[in-house]
Amino acid sequence: MPQSSKPRLLQALIDAFHLPDLRKRILITLGMLVAFRVLAHIPAPGVDSEALAQIFESNAMLGIFDMFSGGAFSSFSIVAMGIYPYITASIVITLMTPVIPKLQMLSMEGEAGRDKINMITHLLTIPLAALSAFGQYSLLQQQGAIASSSAVSTIAIIATLTAGTMILVWLGNIITEYGIGNGISILIFAGIVAKLPEDIGRGFLAGEQGQILGLIVFILLTVIETYAIVVFAEAHRRIPVQYAKTQFRGGRMYRSAGSSFIPIRVNTAGMIPLIFAIAIVSFPAIIGSYFANGSTTEPNFWQHMVNIFSSNASLPLGLIYWGLYFALVFGFTFFYTSVMFQQQDIPGMLQRNGGFIPGIRPGKNTETYLNGVTMNVTWASALFLSLVAILPFIAREITNVQLLQLSSTGMLIVVGVVLDTMKQLEGQLSIRKYEGFIK
Repeated sequence: MPQSSKPRLLQALIDAFHLPDLRKRILITLGMLVAFRVLAHIPAPGVDSEALAQIFESNAMLGIFDMFSGGAFSSFSIVAMGIYPYITASIVITLMTPVIPKLQMLSMEGEAGRDKINMITHLLTIPLAALSAFGQYSLLQQQGAIASSSAVSTIAIIATLTAGTMILVWLGNIITEYGIGNGISILIFAGIVAKLPEDIGRGFLAGEQGQILGLIVFILLTVIETYAIVVFAEAHRRIPVQYAKTQFRGGRMYRSAGSSFIPIRVNTAGMIPLIFAIAIVSFPAIIGSYFANGSTTEPNFWQHMVNIFSSNASLPLGLIYWGLYFALVFGFTFFYTSVMFQQQDIPGMLQRNGGFIPGIRPGKNTETYLNGVTMNVTWASALFLSLVAILPFIAREITNVQLLQLSSTGMLIVVGVVLDTMKQLEGQLSIRKYEGFIK
């Protein structure tokens, strides 16, 4: 197939459509995304749409959650919670695996163990989804968007939202098994991208309001952030590894050697530290919103709490929210990277396969060395993620553009999913090219 000047992902899609099995996988993925968007427009029962719109206009924090659900939260559809209860369950299981011996044993049992852990994650998702649904129901009822408070109405809404989350998890599993890419990540990606037209409209509105210069600077910051995310997503440090192999032929023992490397990724933690941090830093405002008096009455303690822990707070009050966000992302990056490194058990894997790092003794010395290298590269990752986390605040203060919202976590997800999908497509095409399927 002749080379093309088209972007790599677009060219990979064109090449994949020439192969029946890959074309089927792509169509299944697109079909699941269409189903997701249809579900996102089916409203949950008993919700006042006008009151709901007013709540989202007055609460910018809810707009952040709405962006990740692709607008499903602002319309309070049956999939308003998205798949975030499943992500929460996955994070909990990941963190508990080194602590709980049973989970640790399952993680070492290969594919069968991973299947059991996945089943436990799905089971944990159900109560977490029900708890999150009750929280959303209580918040909207307190704000007047849900009139009925009967037990039947409460159970109906909680059951509907919980079922919506589990349907999305099922769609994601179908994409992972029969489609292209990681289904859960692709659904999050689709939700973020679905909000792009609205964001573009806000950009034009900012231009109409005379904020042309601020809009240009905002776009430049977005481009720079995207480029930096791509660089850090691909960056890694190579640790050279030697393998000693022993073979028996004709009753004789032959020794051979090979070399390879271990890629230590700079950004091992990915977007997880930002998710952890934003959940903690937003918690006081979420709790405060249940007890606040509202903007039309004299503010009480809880209203002050909402104002302090608001992403829309400007200087100097905004330094509390964004400063805490910066510190939490920095700390969680080291914590999650350490957890992931322990679960990968690279020193043990090297020892089992007869591998060693030149100049480093196998066993404890290798573990200490790899720990040191991982922590060194994590400094760069932690600083980068922390700066990316507070970039929306920096962009807003520099450009004074209030209508647009630069989501760091959203950018990390979009870039990460595009890169991962592109690699998977190119990998599938390479396999078929070597097997002679592509002429």
